[in-house]
Order: sequence, then C-alpha cells, then structure tokens
Amino acid sequence: PEPPEGGWGWVVMLAAMWCNGAVFGIQNSCGVLFVSMLQLFGGSEDKQLVFKTAWVSSLSMGMVFFCSPIVSIFTDLFGCRKVAVVGAAVGLAGLLASSFVSTIEPLYFTYGILFACGCSFAYQPSLVILGHYFKKRLGLVNGIVTAGSSLFTVSLPFLLRVLLDSVNLFNTLRVLCILMFILFLAGFTYKPLVSDTKDKEGGKKGKFKFPPGKKICSFSVFKVLSYRIWAFGIPAALFGYFVPYVHLMNHVKERFGDSVPEEVLLLCLGITSGVGRLIFGRVADYIPGAKKIYLQVASFFFIGLMSMMIPLCHVFGALIAVCLFMGLFDGCFICIMAPIAFELVGAQDVSQAIGFLLGLMSVPMTVGPPIAGLLRDKLGTYDVAFYLAGVPPLIGGAILCCIPWIHERQKLKERAKPVDGETTEKMLENESTLVSNTTEKPVRELESGI
Repeated sequence: PEPPEGGWGWVVMLAAMWCNGAVFGIQNSCGVLFVSMLQLFGGSEDKQLVFKTAWVSSLSMGMVFFCSPIVSIFTDLFGCRKVAVVGAAVGLAGLLASSFVSTIEPLYFTYGILFACGCSFAYQPSLVILGHYFKKRLGLVNGIVTAGSSLFTVSLPFLLRVLLDSVNLFNTLRVLCILMFILFLAGFTYKPLVSDTKDKEGGKKGKFKFPPGKKICSFSVFKVLSYRIWAFGIPAALFGYFVPYVHLMNHVKERFGDSVPEEVLLLCLGITSGVGRLIFGRVADYIPGAKKIYLQVASFFFIGLMSMMIPLCHVFGALIAVCLFMGLFDGCFICIMAPIAFELVGAQDVSQAIGFLLGLMSVPMTVGPPIAGLLRDKLGTYDVAFYLAGVPPLIGGAILCCIPWIHERQKLKERAKPVDGETTEKMLENESTLVSNTTEKPVRELESGI
C-alpha cells in the first residue's frame, strides 16, 4: 500500500526517535560511566585497569554495529515489531544484569554483548518501519528521528553525573533500565502496513517457510567496485573514531581534576552533531551522485585533526572548541551514509549495503578504545593515544577520495553495454528483414507466374 504520510506514522516516528535517543544516548555517554567504573573496580595493583575497562564500552558500541547484518535478516523474516520488542527486552535484561555484578569481567557479557545486541535488534527496525509510513516526508522524518540521538547525548551526561554522585553506579544502571522499558513499549507501535511474504507463502496452513538463502543474504553489493572501496575505507578510518567518546572524560579528569565540568564536552558534541546532521544533510541534496563522498572525506579529515589537537589543549575552553568542531563533522559523516549507499548500489540493495557496512564498522570501533587504554596504562598519559587516533581518519579519507572517479567510470561502462546490445539487436533485425525479403521475392514471382 501507498505510505499514508502521517496518521499513526507520527506515533511510530516518536517511538523511533526515542529508540535512537535511548540507544545512542547511553552509548555516547559511556565516558561518564567509564570514569565511575574505574573508581569502583579500580585497584592500585592493577596496571592495566584502563585497558580492561575500555573493553566494556568498546564491546557495547561494536556489537551494536556488528549485529546489523543479522538484524536485517531477522527483520525481513519476522517483521519490525517482533524484532524490536524482543531486542528491547534483551537489552533491558542485559542492563539490569549489569547492575548486579561485583567485578569488571562480567560486564563484558552483560553490558558489552547482551545489552548491546538488544540495542541493535531494537534500533534497526526503527529505521525500516519509517519507510512503511512515509515516502515524500521520509527525509524530514529521518532527520527528526536521528535528532533523538543528539537530544539524549546532550542531556543524559548531566543526568548520569547527578545519579552517580547521589547513588552508586549500580543504581544508575537500574534507572537507565527505565529508558529500555519505554523502548520495549515503543516497539509495539511498529504496526507494519506492508504484508509479509511469509504470510503469503504460509497460505492456509499457516506454516512459516524460509525464503531462499540468496534472498535472505545477498553479497551481490560487493560486486560493485566503488562500494567495496567505500565499505572497507570507512572501517579503516574508524579505528580512532570512538576513542574520544570513551577516554575524553578520563583525560579531562586527569589533566584538569574536578575543577571543570567535563560533561560539557559531551554536551558540545551532542549539540553540534545534531546541527551537523541538519546542515550537511541538506547540503548533500545539492551535490550530485557519488560526489557526496567528498563530504565524508572532509569530515574524516577534521575528525582526525581535532583528535590530534586534544592533547595540545591545556585550557578547558580550547577543548570545548575542539569538541564543537568534532561534533559538527561527526554529524556530517553519519547523516549522508544512506544517501551515499543509495548512489553506489541503488535502491534495491541499499538495505543490505548499509547492513554489511555497519557490520564491518564494528571491528575498528571495538578495538580502537582498548588500544588507546593500553597506551595510557603503558605511558601514563593519553597524549600518544589521541595523536594515533587521528591518523586512521586521515588515511580513510584519502582512500575514499578515488571513489567518485571510479563510480563514474563504472556508470559509463554500464551505459555502453545497453548501446552495444541495441546495436546488435538492430543488426539482427536488419538481417532477418533482409532474409525475409529475399525469401518473399521468389514466392511473389512464382505467384505472379501462376
């Protein structure tokens, strides 16, 4: 059916906005929880404490993206509502279980895997369901939904700081369970308007039949050279991307002590990230084809540069300026991922293309922060870690520069193929016409003779 462009869709939009905010608001605020974990589980005899603790946040963010290809398959098979509700329930169980641990190691499973997998299964259906209700307004709705992440990233660090100061870490995690419970209820609003294929295949028997494996998971997108470069170039740029989100709070605490409100930095990141999504999302509409990738190249360049400038900031105001610019270009990188995927592989394969990309992104986003924590434990300072975190975005941006040129060459080759085909077809038509004419001529002469 044609999307209604409103109606119940506005309720679905608000539910998806809450999902985006709750999932990435908690993930982006992990720096505040990270400091509290260091204080709670820390010991003077543990020389690798920062390295061990960083794995909790890294696993959590990494698993959100790592599960994306799997979530796409489950969403196609079982529908948005079921996957979102079950995912939110699993995330709630993982977060609640995290509030009862006594050491750092169980958090690897409860928070880093269980909670994150639940978030992933709840998050992706919230984006898919929007296409059921909106088509003409889909850009506007996506902008509002993704703004939920910035809204929560701005406000949640201050709430977490108040909770951590008044109650302990475990009770704070239990309060965050309220967000996941609301997310669980929000999943029930994802009423699909498009009939599922499985209902038709099941027929009157009501039996569920799996579609062919090629339809469930197609690797055809990797046949496109420009997509292959994009899908491996972006992960190469993201080895240092998540490092500031995890370690910046602890770096500020070590350098400035308790004299500055470090949560302001996450506030700056959240605000300008939201602004960047609105501005660059609109700018991308005016940039034709795959040339939109140049916006991502610029964003990686500035993100890498800002990361390298963090150790050079000995005044808190300078750190605020760095975070403002970093958030702005972070929003630029995120908001144009879907339009670029559409340009590279087309509308038919865009869902699979984004799913595979997010899965590949999970690896560097997971290992980057622990490596930075290991450097901090070995060297006693974060300076080298932030310098090195700025290098991968610069390399990744350089790799992406060649994609528009390669993509244009691919399009020219594809345009040439139909032309050759038409020429061959016309030649065959002419040949068949010639043969028919030479055959008909003797027949006519014979008939006239008779």
